[in-house]
Amino acid sequence: KSANPQWREQFDFHYFSDRKDMLDIEVWRKDNKKHEELLGTCQVDITALPTKQTNCLELPLEKHPGSLLMLIAVAPCTGVSISDLCVCPLGDSSERQQISQRYCIKNSFQDIKDIGFLQVKVLKAVDLLAADFAGKSDPFCVLELGNDSLQTHTVYKNLNPEWNKVFTFPIKDIHDVLEVTVFDEDGDKPPDFLGKVAIPLLSV
Repeated sequence: KSANPQWREQFDFHYFSDRKDMLDIEVWRKDNKKHEELLGTCQVDITALPTKQTNCLELPLEKHPGSLLMLIAVAPCTGVSISDLCVCPLGDSSERQQISQRYCIKNSFQDIKDIGFLQVKVLKAVDLLAADFAGKSDPFCVLELGNDSLQTHTVYKNLNPEWNKVFTFPIKDIHDVLEVTVFDEDGDKPPDFLGKVAIPLLSV
């Protein structure tokens, strides 16, 4: 119970510069497990923030009293990407040769944290559970590796969706597990779980 809460939490998001995204923030109050109340919202235009520095922002809540004090840093992140199947990264032979040279045995100790890349091609799903009353679902796929999380677009009203997307992750820990989860988009409500598969990197 505080009117001046301090969370001191850090969240990492992947932002792609070719998109004009707004960071939407909501503040909620929870009395118990069943009752929640929206205390206010605010937005941050990521494209307007200077890069490679920490930006201190005091954001007033819209239509509600109070404000949020946040530190937001926009920094380049190498290795993480989403692309179409026809233009997948690492598909070029010269690029693959550069990657092979970068991670050969003689260079393996130059950067201990730089283990390698994982490329995942998400093609399609078949015979998904029908989550809607009409016997269909609006599925999308979320891929998680360590602290990195990326997702496909939503294919509406389809139990056999095709995404044909390529996801590239930098590997930070060889003991990580790739988790691929399929959800049903449900408007303003939380998405419904349709299925999940876990793949340890050591098994690849």
